[in-house]
Amino acid sequence: MSKLTLKSVAKTLGVSTATISNAFNRPDQLSVALRQKILQACHELGYFGPNKAAQSLRKGSSGIVAVILSDSLEYMVSDPVASQFLQGVSRELERHQLHLLLFSGQATNLEAISDFVDGFICYGAPRNTGLIEQLRHSRKRVLTVDFDLAGRPSVNIDNEQAAFDSAMAVLRPKDTVAVLGLRLIDAAGSQPVGDKPMWDNQSSIAHRRLDGYQRAMQQCGLTLAADYLWHIPESNQNYAREAARAVLAMSPRPTVLLCMSDLIGLSAMREALQLGLRIPQDIRVVGFDGIEETLRYHPTLTSVWQFSDQKGEAAVRAFLNPDDTTLQLPYELRLGESS
Repeated sequence: MSKLTLKSVAKTLGVSTATISNAFNRPDQLSVALRQKILQACHELGYFGPNKAAQSLRKGSSGIVAVILSDSLEYMVSDPVASQFLQGVSRELERHQLHLLLFSGQATNLEAISDFVDGFICYGAPRNTGLIEQLRHSRKRVLTVDFDLAGRPSVNIDNEQAAFDSAMAVLRPKDTVAVLGLRLIDAAGSQPVGDKPMWDNQSSIAHRRLDGYQRAMQQCGLTLAADYLWHIPESNQNYAREAARAVLAMSPRPTVLLCMSDLIGLSAMREALQLGLRIPQDIRVVGFDGIEETLRYHPTLTSVWQFSDQKGEAAVRAFLNPDDTTLQLPYELRLGESS
């Protein structure tokens, strides 16, 4: 069966191509009765309107915004922080009658989608750093979230200051501190950073958080030993549990765990409690993100709340706004029972 086109359908129905186009795109140009008759006839033929890709190329707009994720689709849709962010993005796009396309940060290049989207919201530095260079040179609208790209607008919180505030809330003189970091080096498993080169330390929020922790420690007269700084490749319970278990077995055992996500913080608290440690008497734990699970778990986790759904809404509004300035959103330090 040959492919149905606007021209072939118009010929079959004995009307002009303009009449068919109006029935789908400009209903005010036809009477209600005629439009319904044409749409019904088209439906029976299996024709559902003019080619959207061709339309978007002619109009220069598709009504589709691509969100480039920092990691794989599988990982990101299961991450509670990313899920909150995407809820906010979806909600705001729907308000503007726009559509969402999710794109993996592990993809090779943007060519597959670049012609069919109005622009890109990049959520975190993509794991494939080659995508960053492609975004840098893209002619489409590009907005970054949780990292900066020169010459492009961005939406962030002050990760360094937020990490500093959270650390100052738990640190005391003579503490032994361990940092359970997130994607600090290019390594597949949880391990001490040691003398390995830092990964993407110019744009990564993890490194900004580490800067904040170290500034707070310096202000408190504390130092971070090299083997007490840990890299966790993904914010999930398995990797976090592995790191927490190893850190809690170290001598001297840490009295403070600074965790770069709430999932890491919750996993660390579970491991500490299983060892019979008291929180916060024996060990204090602080997280980062503000996920709902921290409110249901006891002891409750001290954490930086960044309200990711609101960040998603703000990202869409900034994307649609022609102003290219950087937007810095507020955060809130909520003290829980873990400090």
